[in-house]
Amino acid sequence: MTTSRRRSEDVREFKAPRSLPQNLQKVLVDLIELQLQSKQAHWNLVGTNFRDLHLQLDEIVDTARDASDTIAERMRALDAVPDGRSDTIAASTTLPAIPPTELSTTNAVDHVGTRVDAVVDTIRSVHDEVDATDPTSADLLHRIINDLEKAAWMLKSENHTPWRRAWTDTEL
Repeated sequence: MTTSRRRSEDVREFKAPRSLPQNLQKVLVDLIELQLQSKQAHWNLVGTNFRDLHLQLDEIVDTARDASDTIAERMRALDAVPDGRSDTIAASTTLPAIPPTELSTTNAVDHVGTRVDAVVDTIRSVHDEVDATDPTSADLLHRIINDLEKAAWMLKSENHTPWRRAWTDTEL
């Protein structure tokens, strides 16, 4: 055997501490709930700019679905069992419930934007502990934060009013 090859008995399997899959489960639950609530808003949307917002909400659903799949697959790679059952989601999500009514486009932007922010808060709340244990999982969380914050910015821009200020020559 050459020195460039490692013997199989020298290779150690990564054993995730219990906290790692527990933290990833928290993220998974909120991502699934974001997907469901965004679809609920998508179906019950009414008002000005309906079509564009209807499509934009589907993009958020896709982002949340892809991210939840990434987290669940990472959990399986760590030999943990992700739990995406509806009763688990309902019992453990941190997202506030979305109203079961028609939503004006303005209200839908506010509701879904708040929920995207809540998911990002969940991810940030577990990030440091995940990073200390498993930088690979933390890298996945970074990508998801980036994707969700971009989605939130684009969504919230629907209701944003430009801030105007009269600049003086001395301020420039």
